[in-house]
Amino acid sequence: MGAKIYIMTDMEGISGVREPFQCDREHSEWQAARKLLVGDVNAAIAGVFDRGADEVLASDGHGGGFNFILEEMDPRATYEQPNGARDYLPGLDESFSGVFQIGAHAMAGTLGGFLDHTQSSLRWFEYRINGRPCGDIGQVGACAGYYGVPVLLVTGDRAACEEARAFFGQLETVAVKEAISRNRARCLHPQRPRELIRQAAKRSVGLVGKIEPWRLEPPIEVTLTYTRQDYADEVAHNPGVERLDARTVRKVVQRGIDVLGF
Repeated sequence: MGAKIYIMTDMEGISGVREPFQCDREHSEWQAARKLLVGDVNAAIAGVFDRGADEVLASDGHGGGFNFILEEMDPRATYEQPNGARDYLPGLDESFSGVFQIGAHAMAGTLGGFLDHTQSSLRWFEYRINGRPCGDIGQVGACAGYYGVPVLLVTGDRAACEEARAFFGQLETVAVKEAISRNRARCLHPQRPRELIRQAAKRSVGLVGKIEPWRLEPPIEVTLTYTRQDYADEVAHNPGVERLDARTVRKVVQRGIDVLGF
């Protein structure tokens, strides 16, 4: 049986996205950025099927979804979007062979990261799993690891790719841009990253069974420091949440899929 691949997507790490306003659906440039997103995701899907995979499910992860232009997406794949912060990868389960992260960005506080943030650039200052600083890349890996599914490919800016290798080892990565500052990036022409992504996706299918998932053994401690005290106030009385200081909350969970949300 061929491979079954889950693709999680974001927009900040897509090729050709080089200014913050391109990721804002209220800005006129967002429509053009959607087409750039389609190009990178379709390249990954094509590479998977080039290697003889059976199935691809792609999640429209940026800002809650509705970024994909479905009629322009590869018809061989199936598409979904997150169902809230605690159901981030709704279709992922143990039947998948691997996870790709297309358009990823580095965690909050990463020097040299383009649009570095973790979940919310407005609210989240620092997020840790078992004391280790972590961002969206690690969160996806933790959720996938719960199901025994490894992360095989990450594309994004150079800092995001370095972060992925630090978490998951010798997976495939494609750096489509490099930060000039947090809010500006130097990009390759979109055609070139798409070729690189397609080839990397094809190689990634060949890594199935060779890369271990990132499994978190319980109990798993999650801490989140917000940018302001009132954001911590909003979650401090939720079940299982402990207040550590004015801006920091903590919870202990038993499953990797529960590391998201407070």
